[in-house]
Amino acid sequence: MKSDPIIPGPLARKSNIFLIWWRIWFENAAILMMDMLPRTFDIVFSLFLLVFLSPILLLRAIVAKVSTGKVFEAELLIGRFRTPFLRLRFSGKAPGAGLACLSNILAGDMAFAGPRPMREDEILNLTPDQSIRFTLRPGLYSLYSLRRKVGIAYDSESMSDIDFYYTETVKGDVGLLARSLIGDMLAGGDLRPTPPILHFFGVDIVNTTMDEAIDWIVNRIRENAISFVAFVNPDCLNIAYTHEKYRQVLTKAERVLPDGIGINIGCRMMDVSLMANVNGTDLFPRLCERAETEGLSLYLLGGKPGVAAAVSNNMRDRFPRLKLAGTRDGYFSPEETEAVIEEINRSNADLLLVAFGAPKQELWLADHHDQLKPCVRLGVGGLFDFYSGKMPRAPLWMREIGLEWTWRLLHEPGRLWRRYLIGNPLFLYRVWKQKRTDTPT
Repeated sequence: MKSDPIIPGPLARKSNIFLIWWRIWFENAAILMMDMLPRTFDIVFSLFLLVFLSPILLLRAIVAKVSTGKVFEAELLIGRFRTPFLRLRFSGKAPGAGLACLSNILAGDMAFAGPRPMREDEILNLTPDQSIRFTLRPGLYSLYSLRRKVGIAYDSESMSDIDFYYTETVKGDVGLLARSLIGDMLAGGDLRPTPPILHFFGVDIVNTTMDEAIDWIVNRIRENAISFVAFVNPDCLNIAYTHEKYRQVLTKAERVLPDGIGINIGCRMMDVSLMANVNGTDLFPRLCERAETEGLSLYLLGGKPGVAAAVSNNMRDRFPRLKLAGTRDGYFSPEETEAVIEEINRSNADLLLVAFGAPKQELWLADHHDQLKPCVRLGVGGLFDFYSGKMPRAPLWMREIGLEWTWRLLHEPGRLWRRYLIGNPLFLYRVWKQKRTDTPT
């Protein structure tokens, strides 16, 4: 015999309505609180700066009025919820023009950290999923602009905005502000010219983006055009400065790509801009992803016994359809070289990655250029150590301020102290010397 269904009485229904109302209120209060915390930081910090910098702001306003006849210039931009606002700048070309936007932050038009404010014509090209940026106040500093300054903005601006949306906290905003200020000091502004080729010590470096570099590699394979690609950092250029054969090998490479914050700083000293830090460590997983899509195969040569094999296994886990044609450690005698080359050629690999370290890997590839069959050959330095799990990569926040080299120095001080503590200042001195020589008197 079935029992009669229990029909909730008026008291039970009121209790359920109260619980639903309480849950909605609590969720909205939590959302409001999460929004208020960053806004509270913006108000307090902007007020502090306006008071602390008031003598400078007053002086800058006077300079603007005297030099241009007006104090402010305003640019119409699109803010939160697609609301237009006028971003203020002090008039004239004197330093400190951007300090005027502290008033925009105090007024709520902008935040210290957030997506880049856009012009009205720019938002016409946004897709619906990219419109999430308009739920946030536009920022004086953005995650994308930070990474772009140090050359590691490999993902699109919209992807960086989405990352910021889902991870924003007051602590994160303060960290982004601090990292952006350091990035400004290291990389400077974006007003310098961006030449297609960078010239350092007789070596021509292609000034390109990560995506374009990968497209170029894939196209060379499609065209069956034998190509040697080298990556150079300040240490490589210091070696090339005195090592004639190595420098000649680099000048004959189909492409030399820029690696490291040192190249970025060197470009700033030469009054040009670096498009991207196209280092092998960041390029490798993206190249593997593209190779998986294109059906291209890789051969990994170098590292200590077991390292290349560990890289191969880890990449197969990340990209199950990736073709790894073979691996071999870098510990073989000159007498074994012929057999190693035959093994590489039998693998029918499209790409050969050689990790012997500079300049050994570049010299080896040059010496055996005519014997090797893989279409594109890359010298990749210590890349295998990172992707084998042997060496941890620097945290992203350190890479965003150009301090990955300090992480490596802390992990391998005995091997790397001379490269960084002596080599980096030497590189910058040589860049300064080159600029003086190239500058007409």
